[in-house]
Amino acid sequence: MKTCFIMGAMPTECTFVPRPGDLVIGADGGLATLESLGIAPDVILGDFDSLGRIPTGDGVILHPVEKDDTDTMLACKLGLERGYRHFEIYGGIGGRLDHTIANIQTLLYLKERGASALLVGDGETLQVIRNQSVLLPAREAGLLSVFALGGDAHGVTIRGLYYEAEGVDLTPSFPLGVSNHFCGREAFVEVKEGNLLIIAETTVG
Repeated sequence: MKTCFIMGAMPTECTFVPRPGDLVIGADGGLATLESLGIAPDVILGDFDSLGRIPTGDGVILHPVEKDDTDTMLACKLGLERGYRHFEIYGGIGGRLDHTIANIQTLLYLKERGASALLVGDGETLQVIRNQSVLLPAREAGLLSVFALGGDAHGVTIRGLYYEAEGVDLTPSFPLGVSNHFCGREAFVEVKEGNLLIIAETTVG
C-alpha cells in the first residue's frame, strides 16, 4: 500500500524509510527534521512560521499564516488529492496541547474520508478506527488506551489485553478505556458503531 508520510514541526526521533510510490511531505518545521534524518521530501508546505525561513526549489507550496487549516491538515488534504489512502504522521505529538488535539482531529478527518492513518510519536502511536476492528501485535508490556471520539462508541470489544470487554458502550465524557495493559498476547479492538481513538505505547522504559 502506498503511504503518504507527513513530518510535522515537533522534533522527533522517529523515522521511516519511504519506498517508490510513497509521498513524503514536510509540513513547515518538519522540513528541518527531515533534513536531520537525511530524508528528501517530495513536497514542502506551510506558512513556515515554525521553520523560520521560506525554502526554495521545486515542491514548495507557500500558504498564508492566516488560514483555516493547520499545516498538518494541509498536508493530509494534499495526500488525499493525490490519491493516497494510508498516512503516517510524525512530529505531531507533544509541544503545544492544542496542536496535538488538532492532529487527533485530523486522524478522524482522514478516517471519515476512507483513509487510515497513524500519528506516531516518541513512545506511542495513535490511530482512529470507525465501525471496524483492528489487531495489534503482541507485546509483553506497555499501555493501551481507547477513547470514544466525536460521539458515543457502541459495541466496543477488547480481547487479549489485561482488561477485556465485550460489546460495551463508551462515551466522550467518561474515560473508562484508559490505561489497559498488553500482556504478551495479540490485542483485538473493535467498535461496532462510532469512532474509537486507540493510543498504544510502543516503548517501555
